[in-house]
Amino acid sequence: MAAKKEPNPAPPVAPDTSSSFDPSKFSVAAVAKAKAPTGGNSALVDPKSLASRPKTPLALGSILEEAGLVSRDMINELVQTGNESAQSLKRSLIQHGVLNEEDWISALAEDFGMEVIDLAKVKVTPQLLEQLEKKIVKKYHIFPVAFNDEEITIAMSDPTNVEPIDDLGKLLNKRVVAVLAPEDQIEKLIRKHYEGDVIGEIYEEFTQTSANPFVKTVEHYDRIDLEEGNREQHPAVRFVDLVFRHAVHDGASDIHIEPTRTGLRLRFRIDGVLQDIPSPPKRWQNMILSRLKVMSLMDLAIKREPQDGRIKLTFPDKSLDLRVSCIPSIYGETIVMRILNTAEVLRGLDEVGFLPDTIQKFRHLIRSPNGIILMTGPTGSGKTTTLNAALSTLNNTETKIITAEDPVEYQVPGVNQIQINEEVGLDFPAALRSMLRMSPDVIMVGEIRDLDTAEIAVRAALTGHLVFSTLHTNDAPSATIRLIDMGVKPFLVATSVQAVIAQRLIRRICSNCKRQVTVRPEVLIEMGVDPATHADALFCKGAGCERCNNTGYRGRVAIHEVFEMNPELRKMVVRSESNVKIKKLAISLGMRTLRQDGFEKIVLGWTTFEEVMQATQMD
Repeated sequence: MAAKKEPNPAPPVAPDTSSSFDPSKFSVAAVAKAKAPTGGNSALVDPKSLASRPKTPLALGSILEEAGLVSRDMINELVQTGNESAQSLKRSLIQHGVLNEEDWISALAEDFGMEVIDLAKVKVTPQLLEQLEKKIVKKYHIFPVAFNDEEITIAMSDPTNVEPIDDLGKLLNKRVVAVLAPEDQIEKLIRKHYEGDVIGEIYEEFTQTSANPFVKTVEHYDRIDLEEGNREQHPAVRFVDLVFRHAVHDGASDIHIEPTRTGLRLRFRIDGVLQDIPSPPKRWQNMILSRLKVMSLMDLAIKREPQDGRIKLTFPDKSLDLRVSCIPSIYGETIVMRILNTAEVLRGLDEVGFLPDTIQKFRHLIRSPNGIILMTGPTGSGKTTTLNAALSTLNNTETKIITAEDPVEYQVPGVNQIQINEEVGLDFPAALRSMLRMSPDVIMVGEIRDLDTAEIAVRAALTGHLVFSTLHTNDAPSATIRLIDMGVKPFLVATSVQAVIAQRLIRRICSNCKRQVTVRPEVLIEMGVDPATHADALFCKGAGCERCNNTGYRGRVAIHEVFEMNPELRKMVVRSESNVKIKKLAISLGMRTLRQDGFEKIVLGWTTFEEVMQATQMD
């Protein structure tokens, strides 16, 4: 948001740090004065009294409610579901698309009488950066904006926190002026101008120590301090820690480390798309790879065989597991680390991305006393997340749930989870046979890969168990043909399968830069929609901003195709009819295809035509 222009000139500041707003108007004292009650004898409010302002989610919710952005019921619901801090409330509201960062900042600015500044318009110079130390800006999450001999202006995102204002006033012996800026803008500038110093220091240390191979044995990695690294650690350790910090901050699902002929390539997968990040020189390769192999408990001596491992990271506010895979390549070992965030995967059905009518249908299906419910889709399409959401719905003291997974990525309390280990003979068929002797109510098989697994799953479904599993097919109706191709008799498929849900993940439009746009008729025709019915319709698209790294997308949403069996479809499966005929009948009976479901989410403003078309090319 652009800074407001003031009629009076700003107080004198250093020429290279001047800005277009008047900092003196937004000091703590000025804010307190603006908030003071009017009257003949009203006294100036002590700036420190701002610290007594309530910081609870309910108090901040009242501010948003007064601004007409949210309802009281919505705030109460979010607080009851475990969002006990102001920041978690903010994240939840933005994630649900209720408001964006701009709305949040504007509402707080109006209530606190503070100015909002666009940090993109602030000229950052070495003299400006020297005003605050790195540990200060990281501790308080602030950024310097302007300064002179008597005053310093800082940007902050949380006006309820006056601690940095008090502390800086004492530390610098200057008057501290506070203005508001979006959290993401502050974080980006901190990373660009202060974290860059950290990377530079590590590069320099590597240059000095790279002659010594990194072979020191270290313990299994346990904790990362996000606030400040240990400078006594080896530079390789600190660099890897920095990569983890940035991956978690950027919301990456995977970290790819790939040796090339001339260097070491680092990439993050964010919202399903790989993005390059600054990479270290080639001479760092052995030290970084050794560090990662030690952390994941791999054998350092093995360099020509694939290895798998796990890393557990404990951050100040969360714990994450990383599933690590290492394979040899012509230029060295390639490592891919998948970040497993339990908080992200253990969602309710409402958070998976189902449309309201699809949620009702899915809830009805998972309450079936027996039968098979299959999830289909490619790797990384969110099948595990949806199945875990279904299991969480069924998980109670009256229901015994057993799963067989390879690997067990997420540990779910109350669920008996079996890790497949083919080296000792514990494969999917063996695990399923053992599970049936444990008197389960619900069974989940990680994946149906072969005839043995499929036949046992069918037998379990026919003997009174509810079975969840996954299968790799292009759409939902193809699952029945796939099982028959494996060797399962058609009449067993028809009687055991209750439903198949196909799923894809597509990128969600960034709520911060969402804009309305018109769409050409040809695009609607390609989508399978009559342009005449949407002649004047406006759709949404992300313009690109700092929050989404100028991609126009932030986060992902699922699209679904729910194929529910009925007597007519069962007869077609028994006759081994083609997939085309089965799908055509299912559509005539009301099945919404992946592309149609995607179009519904385009109309809701969740995603774009480009994302849906790319994900449903086979539809």
